[in-house]
Amino acid sequence: MWNQFFLLEEYTGSDTQYVGKLHTDQDKEDGNLKYILTGDGAGSLFIIDENTGDIHAAKKLDREEKSLYVLRAKAIDRKTGRQVEPESEFIIKIHDINDNEPKFTKDMYTASVPEMSGVGIIKTALPDMSRENREQYQVVIQAKDMGGQMGGLSGTTTVNITLTDVNDNPPRFPQSTYQFSSPESASLGTPLGRIKANDLDVGENAAIEYSISNGDGSDMFDIITDKDTQEGIITIKKQLDFETKMLYSLRVEAANTHPDPRFFHLGPFKDTALIKVSVEDVDEPPMFSRSSYLIEVDEDAKEGTIIGQVIAQDPDTTKNAIKYSVDRHTDLDRIFNIHSGNGSIFISKPLDREETPWHNITVIATEINNPKQSSQIPVFIRILDINDHAPEFAKYYETFVCENAKAGQLVQTVSAVDKDEPPRGHKFFFELVPEFAVHPNFSVVDNKDNTAGILTRRNGYSRSKMSTYLLPVLIFDNDYPIQSSTGTLTIRVCTCDSRGNMQSCNAEALLLSAGLSTGALIAILLCIIILLVLVVLFAALKRQRKKEPLIISKDDVRDNIVTYNDEGGGEEDTQAFDIGTLRNPEAREESKMRRDVIPETIFQIRRTAPLWENIDVQDFIQRKLKENDLDPTAPPYDSLATYAYEGNDSIANSLSSLESLTMDGNQDYDYLSDWGPRFKKLADMYGGDDSDGD
Repeated sequence: MWNQFFLLEEYTGSDTQYVGKLHTDQDKEDGNLKYILTGDGAGSLFIIDENTGDIHAAKKLDREEKSLYVLRAKAIDRKTGRQVEPESEFIIKIHDINDNEPKFTKDMYTASVPEMSGVGIIKTALPDMSRENREQYQVVIQAKDMGGQMGGLSGTTTVNITLTDVNDNPPRFPQSTYQFSSPESASLGTPLGRIKANDLDVGENAAIEYSISNGDGSDMFDIITDKDTQEGIITIKKQLDFETKMLYSLRVEAANTHPDPRFFHLGPFKDTALIKVSVEDVDEPPMFSRSSYLIEVDEDAKEGTIIGQVIAQDPDTTKNAIKYSVDRHTDLDRIFNIHSGNGSIFISKPLDREETPWHNITVIATEINNPKQSSQIPVFIRILDINDHAPEFAKYYETFVCENAKAGQLVQTVSAVDKDEPPRGHKFFFELVPEFAVHPNFSVVDNKDNTAGILTRRNGYSRSKMSTYLLPVLIFDNDYPIQSSTGTLTIRVCTCDSRGNMQSCNAEALLLSAGLSTGALIAILLCIIILLVLVVLFAALKRQRKKEPLIISKDDVRDNIVTYNDEGGGEEDTQAFDIGTLRNPEAREESKMRRDVIPETIFQIRRTAPLWENIDVQDFIQRKLKENDLDPTAPPYDSLATYAYEGNDSIANSLSSLESLTMDGNQDYDYLSDWGPRFKKLADMYGGDDSDGD
């Protein structure tokens, strides 16, 4: 609300002279605030009411002794002792009164103007007039004719005079030392602060260039000049590290860019100041010993083999513990793993160079105490080749040889490929397999250039005797360990013209050359069709014979058994017997075990030949008939009759009254209640004393 007060000098009143009033918006007029005044004359010349903020002058002041006073005011809370607003600075200026008579330095001044002086020339009346003190002047010039005698006429004109600036003032720093601070994580080029040297000149005469003259931080920091504000901006030149150095000092120089040689006698037109920069510690992530890692490993390395190690450390003074992990986004198949404590990388799955020759994974180092602090590094893993693949034919070879071929003719040139990549290049060898070391029809000649030629060994080939030759060729490489494979070359025998051009290799030509006519081929096809018809008729007759009824006569006594209806023991009893036994009662074995009871002895199961082993359908049918005839559990004839069966060895015995003996007394059925829930209904019907009455 204010920045200066005014006060008259030589005040002679009876009361103290009122200067002004300090007031803050935080003052609620409840006496909770206290105003304090400090600075020039505070407490002696100037007194403040700590409750109201009113300022009074306690003594008479003399402007010629001191024309202004700089004071600082602050308002504090009486309870907490804290300032309610920042401290303010203000000025008290002393107004002048005419209490001094003028005094000349000399008793007499004399001046002379030489004649014939140039008209209209204006010169300075005082030496060393300074633009900084006053820049604008206004001079009124009067010209009189008649030599200034009475009756002459005069005219006046006003001349405005402006003093132009010259570089007669050097730059000066307002303070000798500046202090700045920066976190160690600040990036290069980050500005730390601004400094400014004051120059009373203007324009280009006030232009300043800043530079670092010396100091232990001259290589860590830089300073640039802001041409608009004539300020020097301190920036970071190299990365700071709190653990390496915590405090830097450098000396900065400010110099005029356009000095005037006429004023060199006034002193050097430059000034220096000391800059101190303190580095603040920041919790930094772990730092790896390298920017990246390259690891080589043989593709036959076993699982669990350690292939390399990464090392990271906490750059802070605390030296927190580090744990390592693999970024699974870069290793989706989890082929590699790392020991979290020491950074050792090991294999978790088998490697295959032919499938993936390079693996690029990322390893993450994290501080255990502060998981947010982590860093990562790429690890390039190169899989070294091992000779684990055998060479093979470059493609499937199927060629031909002419019937009229001569011995030593080239039939085919073959080449090989290998998935491995030996450092000295591929070297393949070709030869016949040991079983065909000397082949009567063809030979293999290694060309020593990873190819081989297939040559004929005799004159003339016959399609009627052999239409196709399969020639096995052994291929092996020259690396360690030696790998080999066998490739088969298919060679067909064809008719060719005199120039060796193939004419025919099909099956029809082979048959015709063997002497078979078209009629003979038709006869063979008819015989095959007749045989198939006979087989079908035979199968139909056998099926018809199987459909003979089991019961021919209506008087057969077994008809009573067929119509017998009994539900048996429920669903749980269906596994207690084999229905096949009823189909052949005479062949029933008394010692045959129930299917719901584990047998004490293990019977050998007779295996039958599968269907695909029988080429002849008739032979297959006869074999099946023989198996059924020898099966003691099968009936001797086909029968569709079904029989109800109660089961064997029921613990309830027979409940039928047909076989019950005639008894005079009542029979006791109380034991039915001990047989469980299945016989609960029977126990209710026959059990108890009232069952006869019911």
